[in-house]
Amino acid sequence: MVISESEQRTTRTLAGPSQGSAEISTWRVEIGADASAPVHIIDKEQVWMPVSGMFEAVVDGDAEQVKAGQAIVLPAGKVRQLTAVGGPAVALVAMAVGGMAMLPGSQDKVPLPWAR
Repeated sequence: MVISESEQRTTRTLAGPSQGSAEISTWRVEIGADASAPVHIIDKEQVWMPVSGMFEAVVDGDAEQVKAGQAIVLPAGKVRQLTAVGGPAVALVAMAVGGMAMLPGSQDKVPLPWAR
């Protein structure tokens, strides 16, 4: 899966191997009002910490909402999709270095460029 910055979704690396962090990658995600990230799977646990707005996280069919001041742990290997609810939303995300993404039903793993 190739994910690029767009008007509706941007991802900016904050720390990772390319910035000197050997074990943890962090990045900032911005999702436009009522826009969604693609349905996907990540092979590492992630922690999403909204700094503004609200996200709905659907993980293996179970939906939870998380807003600024909260955090949600997205387990490794689960089908997920995140959507901005009620307006744009921004989150800081942390994950162990080396995470890979894949589409449901596929075995093709793609590195996350912002986590390297």
